[in-house]
Amino acid sequence: MDTNILLESGTNELEILEFKVADNYYGINVAKIREILTYQHVTPVPNAHPFVEGIFMPRDTMISVINLRRCLGYEDDPNIVGLFFITNFNNLNTAFHVDEVLGIHRVSWEDINTPDGTIQSDDNGVSTGVLKLEDRLVVILDFEKIVSGINPETGLKVSDMDGYEQRDRSKSPIVLAEDSALLSKLIVECLKKAGYTNLIINDNGQKAWDYLVERNENGTVLQDVHCIITDIEMPQMDGHRLTKLVKSNDTMKNIPVIIFSSLINEEIRRKGESLGADAQLTKPEIGKLVAAVDELVDKYEHSRK
Repeated sequence: MDTNILLESGTNELEILEFKVADNYYGINVAKIREILTYQHVTPVPNAHPFVEGIFMPRDTMISVINLRRCLGYEDDPNIVGLFFITNFNNLNTAFHVDEVLGIHRVSWEDINTPDGTIQSDDNGVSTGVLKLEDRLVVILDFEKIVSGINPETGLKVSDMDGYEQRDRSKSPIVLAEDSALLSKLIVECLKKAGYTNLIINDNGQKAWDYLVERNENGTVLQDVHCIITDIEMPQMDGHRLTKLVKSNDTMKNIPVIIFSSLINEEIRRKGESLGADAQLTKPEIGKLVAAVDELVDKYEHSRK
């Protein structure tokens, strides 16, 4: 699916595909979508997860189909055929069966609000944000969490850190911007295993940028921040916008920025490179993230001596 938004860099904008499940409105970042298809026959898989409808093979590629009605707690409706959209994130193709696709909307991350406790009260929630469109609310779903809940092997490979040597890197402060509470917790655990205990944790890019600006105004940003790790998709300010702001600032531009996202593909990688990102990694690769942090922090600290 070609969209103009992928050609632009650091605008803090995105395109949302709006769709319906039951009588409710939901959304997904268009950057995750590869194709929209009419409903096709699905072959059930014995002993599969109850949310998995089965598999099908468009163009000889086997793809699992997740039934979003079941996933979101709605009953199947035999009168609704629905359709599929095929996604690609975390280097995995997955199809989602929905009732109806309504259209694509270009919006700013500033328009997407973090869901409060009335929508999700713990780490089990599958919403990353809420968007008001005209007279309706559109819930942005956390598709990574949905997929990793069905198959944990698609999530962060925390086991990559099992043999990591513990060191004291407490003098190397790191700013983290990640809106998923669960993923943020896992990333923090892995960084602490590697000795990085001086962590400034933010649940969106705007909060991370506010922290950086405050330290910059105090004249201490280069001492207080030795590396920035950011997701791409976040309410208020996305990781690409955060990267652009950092790399466009005369004082902060040499602070290493690592983009750690499920969205990394060739197109997104080119976008990150154009913004000046020092490294870009896809989310399952937590071991590679820590290795990149080690390399970039050592280089940054050596350059300041």
